[in-house]
Amino acid sequence: MDLLKERILKDGRVIDGRIIKVDNFLNHQLDIDLFNEIGKEFYRRFAAKNITRILTIETSGVAIAAITAQYFHVPVVFAKKQEAGNLSPEVFASEVYSFTKDKYYKIRVDKRFIQPTDRVLIIDDFLAQGNAVCGLIDIVQAARAEVAGVGIVIEKGFQKGREKILKRAPVQIESLAIIKGFQGDKIIFENKD
Repeated sequence: MDLLKERILKDGRVIDGRIIKVDNFLNHQLDIDLFNEIGKEFYRRFAAKNITRILTIETSGVAIAAITAQYFHVPVVFAKKQEAGNLSPEVFASEVYSFTKDKYYKIRVDKRFIQPTDRVLIIDDFLAQGNAVCGLIDIVQAARAEVAGVGIVIEKGFQKGREKILKRAPVQIESLAIIKGFQGDKIIFENKD
């Protein structure tokens, strides 16, 4: 997706040769016009999958998932990272390692919100080592629902998360921008879209 790649090159910053910071348009300050284009693109890529529900993890994935859901006309469910008094004790759960925060946390989804008849599209802002998506796949599989696809805004292809996901579930993964690597502060994209 050229529009996204241009924005990453313009506003993205490489931190310590391993993290790309895009907080000024993707995961702190949000560019809603760009998100609308991202949502349309995910719809184009997954429209034939008969999606019934979109699943993401709080917090960064929620806005992208919500805007994407407008095109599918389905609800968004987000896995919660924190225990809460208002969260049902009947949950699907998985433990996830956060590459960015260097810690493990448990994600939870109320069992009422994913049914065995659901065809679930997983949406996330980043794919690095694949841990978050694998945790979401665990939840969908625990619900006996179908993982219909995985939509990623930015994939760091050099961190092999895609391979980890495909070992867990043979699923269509669509990343809108795939970063091949960094050369100093320069971002290098894979040539495919």
